[in-house]
Amino acid sequence: GIYGGWGNFGSAASAMLLPSLALMYGGENGWRYAIATTGAVALLYSFVYFKLARNTPKGSTYFKPKKTGAMEVTSKGDFFFYLLMNIPMYAALAVLAWKLGPANLNIIGAVPTDSIYLGLLALYIYQTSQVWRINKHVFSEEVAEIHRYKFKQVAILDLAYFVTFGSELAVVSMLPLFFKDTFDLSLVQAGLLASGFAFMNLVARPFGGLFSDKFGRKKMLSILITGLAVGYLILGQITSGWPVFLAVIATMACSFFVQAGEGAVFAIVPLVKRRMTGQVAGMAGAYGNVGAVTFLTVFSFVSPQVFFMVIAGAALVALIAVQFLDEPKGHTAEVMEDGTVQMIEVS
Repeated sequence: GIYGGWGNFGSAASAMLLPSLALMYGGENGWRYAIATTGAVALLYSFVYFKLARNTPKGSTYFKPKKTGAMEVTSKGDFFFYLLMNIPMYAALAVLAWKLGPANLNIIGAVPTDSIYLGLLALYIYQTSQVWRINKHVFSEEVAEIHRYKFKQVAILDLAYFVTFGSELAVVSMLPLFFKDTFDLSLVQAGLLASGFAFMNLVARPFGGLFSDKFGRKKMLSILITGLAVGYLILGQITSGWPVFLAVIATMACSFFVQAGEGAVFAIVPLVKRRMTGQVAGMAGAYGNVGAVTFLTVFSFVSPQVFFMVIAGAALVALIAVQFLDEPKGHTAEVMEDGTVQMIEVS
């Protein structure tokens, strides 16, 4: 929660600082120098990170996946479920190509667009072959009960992150223009007011993880997604007749539930299967971007009010899915490098 909160907070801070930095550099290339500066800072920090960071907290054991190339599953049903859950990630990229292609913005031509479609299809087929290579044993032998996990846990977390982080990315993209058009503000005023949505990350996302650890992970995720749905329903009611300060309060209240929900999702991610934490986190994170593409595509066809309602509806679907989440409890088994089995408490 803390790491993710600072990351998303950084995006909001950058949105405010980069224009000022570009103006400081001045000239028609000021924006280029500003972006180049962020690259230089990131490069310097990479050396700091390499020098100081560790794979795990001191005293903890680092468990690596048994195989790389695809996520491990432990049953035949989960094998096909995994293949199904991979499709939206490629579909989101196809939607982006469609939006940039001749049928919409016409930024890229028909041949490049069709090439992207074929490339994505080929990539999905290759990924499917890797899934088969890693998991074909589940069709010929039973996985020991002690090493099993339910892929539905991953899928539900993916859907939860789809509506939390996905909606955040989408709303951050459209909120300044929404405030400008609704309340007849300048671009600077609208941008500053809308930035409050992302600035809440600094507090909200860590609290989502903290509350999840303290009061129960499934319960808190359910509460936060419910708050998210109610928040977007309220945002869907905002009109020019609202006082600006009230609209900002409603926006920041909604953003608290959105970002705390993100923290609650990642409070569960390491508890699915310890050695696969990186893979589970990566898939959940990808679904956040799938959500952003989906919601922004919807936004290109509807009014802001309907857009907020669509997110609220998606949140209700995610809320239902979360009720099928198994509360992490007891222990999970991981195999050490010497072949011994270590039981790790997850409750």
